[in-house]
Amino acid sequence: MYARDQAIIATPIGVVRVIATTTHLVSLSIEQGHDLIAPVSPLLNAAQTQLQEWFSGTRRDFDLPLLPLESDRGNALRQGMIAISFGATTSYGALARMLNSSPRAIGQACARNPLPIIVPCHRVLAAGGVLGAYSGGDGPVTKAWLLAHEQRYAPAPSGQLDFG
Repeated sequence: MYARDQAIIATPIGVVRVIATTTHLVSLSIEQGHDLIAPVSPLLNAAQTQLQEWFSGTRRDFDLPLLPLESDRGNALRQGMIAISFGATTSYGALARMLNSSPRAIGQACARNPLPIIVPCHRVLAAGGVLGAYSGGDGPVTKAWLLAHEQRYAPAPSGQLDFG
């Protein structure tokens, strides 16, 4: 197992804990009530900078090395989520069709996503545009906040399906 470092960063939705090895981001969690921990590694510094830019509306995509998932299929589903453009949304079913998968597999990939925000599972909605579940922060309340944030800064009209 690789040594891990962490940073706890203040954001508009609460503190975000980012855990990384020296070479890859491992996880991000949206939490409440923790003391801040300044990043000490170059990777965690880059993660903090990019998250601050995202929250300020000046960054659309992240450029950080992510720890590969254990399966090729998991990595493909992750890439599918990353391909959904900033400010856009899609359904579990539409993403499943695009990735030759099933809506259930997409839902499980979203629920198990260790890097919410960076891997934007919040952009995947239930049928009919229903928010559905969200495993980060305060669940659907956090998901709604993230989507509204992106809509404030998105170049495309609200609700547009766009895979970038």
